[in-house]
Amino acid sequence: MTTVATAGLVVVDKPAGLTSHDVVARLRRLIGTRRVGHAGTLDPMATGVLVAGIDRGTKLLGHLAGGDKSYRATIRLGQATTTDDAEGDVLGADELGADEAGGASADDVDDARIRALLNGVVGEFDQVPSSVSAVKVDGRRAYARVRAGETVELAARRVSVARLDLLAVRRPAAGLLDVDVDLDCSSGTYVRAIARDLGAELKVGGHLTALRRTRVGVFDLGHAATLEALAEAGASDADPVRIGLDAAVAMAFDRRDVDGEQARVLGHGGALEPWGRPGPYGVFGPDGRVIALMAERDGAARPVVVLRPA
Repeated sequence: MTTVATAGLVVVDKPAGLTSHDVVARLRRLIGTRRVGHAGTLDPMATGVLVAGIDRGTKLLGHLAGGDKSYRATIRLGQATTTDDAEGDVLGADELGADEAGGASADDVDDARIRALLNGVVGEFDQVPSSVSAVKVDGRRAYARVRAGETVELAARRVSVARLDLLAVRRPAAGLLDVDVDLDCSSGTYVRAIARDLGAELKVGGHLTALRRTRVGVFDLGHAATLEALAEAGASDADPVRIGLDAAVAMAFDRRDVDGEQARVLGHGGALEPWGRPGPYGVFGPDGRVIALMAERDGAARPVVVLRPA
């Protein structure tokens, strides 16, 4: 059974094996609307926080996708793969790059060396995304070009890691090391690339075997529901949208309250006097409902998107 939902956000705890598009398709069937999108792609192997927008909530997604994120991950040292994660084929010694070829065994890598290299990742740096990432190359996703047999070389981009904690180092088999980490990073940071580069630096190869996103901006696993739980809500005619539009904006953006006349002007797409913050920020009318996201430029506060037109 589907139910007509209010506008807002659904934070999904994405299971492994589904693409982000698969999750959106399921939400469309469950909720009964085509107006569903997501903020920030998760690979099929990855699990965790996927923020989905419903109806007018889709207008928030572009402003949420650029927020910082948190992950828990397991890096396997001693093997490199074609995709930099467990879904790819393991590369043989003759297929490794120059940085990894002829290197030592992971058995010879000690914990202190791993910790030192991971500490060096914290901060801003230039990172080359995985060739099978969702980065667009001439309008097409890099992974689609790779799957079509093309060779893709991506340019480095500036990213930042605010925190990276080494949780554990395990030795599952001879020649392999599993490194569990927890990190906060900027949008556009590829944890797979961190694994790849760590393996290259140690000259043993590296890839991800597990990735769980625990936070996108202010939304974390505490806000998330499984697809099964959302289906149960729909079956009982409960609204599956856990975070309504007003609450979503109040949680994710600074809040500016305006009077009735200002709300009327804004509802027609007009500008307001500046508030002294660049934005985007949410503007709420006297009834407590959000009207628009605003940003300030040229001496005025102007709508970025009007969420409730007059």
